[in-house]
Amino acid sequence: MNDDRQLTRREWLQRTGLGLLGLGGLLGGSAVAQGYGLSITRHRRPLSGLQAPLKVAFLTDLHYGLFIEARSVQRWADVTLAERPDLILLGGDFVDVRPGERPTALLEQLARLQAPLGVYGVWGNHDYGSFGRYDSRWRGEGRPGWPEFRRELTGQLAEAGVQILRNASAQPRPDLYLAGTDDWQWGDRPDLSRLLAGAGKRATLLLTHNPDILPTFPQHIGLTLIGHTHGGQVRLPGIGAVKVPSAYGTRYAMGWHQGAHGSPAYVSRGLGVSGLPVRMLCPPEITVLELFPA
Repeated sequence: MNDDRQLTRREWLQRTGLGLLGLGGLLGGSAVAQGYGLSITRHRRPLSGLQAPLKVAFLTDLHYGLFIEARSVQRWADVTLAERPDLILLGGDFVDVRPGERPTALLEQLARLQAPLGVYGVWGNHDYGSFGRYDSRWRGEGRPGWPEFRRELTGQLAEAGVQILRNASAQPRPDLYLAGTDDWQWGDRPDLSRLLAGAGKRATLLLTHNPDILPTFPQHIGLTLIGHTHGGQVRLPGIGAVKVPSAYGTRYAMGWHQGAHGSPAYVSRGLGVSGLPVRMLCPPEITVLELFPA
């Protein structure tokens, strides 16, 4: 039977409200599901100074602790190992844990990561939050003893096979110079000229957490790999990222960019989540780069 009567204002509001709640529930569930998805982003690029091809796997923003459990890290490790990279790089924000808490399950999974040229990482801002460098009580000077927590996790990661580059460099092979910086926001600001001084004619890779470093480059850098932004984590159709944690707004939200002196840089969407366990139109990614001599 047809009901041709007009809806009252109250009935219209009730039906509209129920519809919006239903839509919100669907979108919310989708956003949570997207937050725990995974994609592999592949790129093939020349890199000046290389004498032989180089396959790099780049993982960043794991955020183990609050919303990310060991099974997610295990999956990321499985996918990375299946790629058989020559070099594995980790772009910071390993943990979201209480100061002094040992992330045992994370360390167990990271210890599985193996690559012929090694596994290297840098610190991110959430790592410093987990050290106690800042939080609601200690913002500014930091929680007493926070440097010791940083030393402890540095040692624990080293035992798991991950070497942290805190304004330091390494040479995984004779034609490759790898530099890593401390976190741009909460760590010790790097002297990039000094850090890169030993590169010579080698191919240069810079590993850093925060894209706000890009305009400060004192010279051309072969390739920079960056995390931090999560691609905005929530992106809307036709609009893009709603918010990006950067002094430059959404400028460096994700993908390929240029630093000073025309330096190419890739900003990953990262793997974990922060703030809320959701993503929208911004899937987590492992970045695989096949680099070859220019």
